[in-house]
Amino acid sequence: MGFSKPENILELTVENGVKKVKYSLVQTMILGFEAGAFIAIGYLLFIRVTAPLSPHLEGLSSLIGASVFPIGLILTLLAGGELLTGNMMAVPLAWMASKVSTRHILVNWFLVSVSNFVGAIFVAYFFGHLVGLTETAPYLGKTISIAEHKLEASFLQAFISGIGCNWLVSAAVWLSYGANDMFGKIAGIWFPTMTFVAIGFQHVVANMFVIPAAIFAGHFSWMAYLDNFVPVFLGNAVGGTIFIAIAYWYAYRKNESATTVSKMIKSMEKVG
Repeated sequence: MGFSKPENILELTVENGVKKVKYSLVQTMILGFEAGAFIAIGYLLFIRVTAPLSPHLEGLSSLIGASVFPIGLILTLLAGGELLTGNMMAVPLAWMASKVSTRHILVNWFLVSVSNFVGAIFVAYFFGHLVGLTETAPYLGKTISIAEHKLEASFLQAFISGIGCNWLVSAAVWLSYGANDMFGKIAGIWFPTMTFVAIGFQHVVANMFVIPAAIFAGHFSWMAYLDNFVPVFLGNAVGGTIFIAIAYWYAYRKNESATTVSKMIKSMEKVG
């Protein structure tokens, strides 16, 4: 199972960030829809496997749910999809490499946010509401409980939780870029994603599914959802941009520069 060194993953991530902003509008919207739907399906699977379990098995239930949720990110990264949280790391990294503009970042994040939302809402409404996969016992109770827990968080709590989430999700994307085969990519995606779900951090796209699913069932309001969306979006942006993109850019570009200078000095000594 081959893999790249972190400094090489940096270059691969920059290339992916550039590629993302070069997609046409239609490509971006289709791939964003797919990613939003894939993440929603992962959350739907989480609900379906954990809801029937006894409340006395809460810890085990969280672990089981967290172990199946990563299918959404695996499908997004391997089958194809544009996910907002991953783009919050890759596109700013391309900007730091002077490959894309600030406008590219803003347009990409906006289009992917909209298309992710449409994909997640599609699953919440058609599969969750119309088919009833989130609105029959015991699944409805689980859906409402999850949504309520997310909505009751204060702005600061949701913001910080969003940071933790995308620190791990962006790390998963980073590892997937660094693996050279499908098994390695799946393993790299699986464990960080499973960790953020088991901890309970908030993911802006996952929330696009579970909170609207509860709203379609007659609970909560769209204004309450908006109050959650803003801090989680901002927290996810900080987690991906600062804690992965900027951190690794500074760490590995700095080392690369130091290595280059060292090689130049050695070459000059040999010539002398």
